[in-house]
Amino acid sequence: MRRLQQTIKAVIRPGDESGFVAECIEIAVVTQGATLDETIGNLREAVALHLEGENLEEIGLQPRPTLIVTMEVEPGYAQAS
Repeated sequence: MRRLQQTIKAVIRPGDESGFVAECIEIAVVTQGATLDETIGNLREAVALHLEGENLEEIGLQPRPTLIVTMEVEPGYAQAS
């Protein structure tokens, strides 16, 4: 018996020109936004629409999965004064 995942993982990274891009790892969902708040809101909506009407067990997910988001950022470096 296959173990069903409780989570959907996504990564948010800075966009090429501006804003942010969010991409899910396990399912085919990609979205964007001008701010982090907008990007996360768009991601939640896109995931909900993608999963609407799907048999979650068939795609390896438990009912009502949790969305885990990781953000990629450039490391900051200390500057000498």
